[in-house]
Amino acid sequence: MSEPKFEVQMLHDRVMIKVEKDSGERRSTGGIVIPATVEETNRLVWGEVCGVGHHVRVVKPGDRVLFHPEDQYEVEIQGENYLVMRERDLHAIASERPEHGTGLYL
Repeated sequence: MSEPKFEVQMLHDRVMIKVEKDSGERRSTGGIVIPATVEETNRLVWGEVCGVGHHVRVVKPGDRVLFHPEDQYEVEIQGENYLVMRERDLHAIASERPEHGTGLYL
């Protein structure tokens, strides 16, 4: 007999995020190659919102959000890693429906 499947629902103001895979090394604006082994403690990362709790007011599933990777909890679901954090810990949102945008686009 197979186990029953349970859908994950986020509670309160929590957001579930799938982190975008980093290709490793990157280049600075001056063209200097920065190896993947270099750790930057204050570097923010982008991820895609996969689920939101019923008290989340701004972000929606499918939005890309900017956050600090140490302000979260990690969970593994079906072999994939996701992050769970409060909506207030997000720094920016990139969506197709901007209301108060910066004029910058990804």
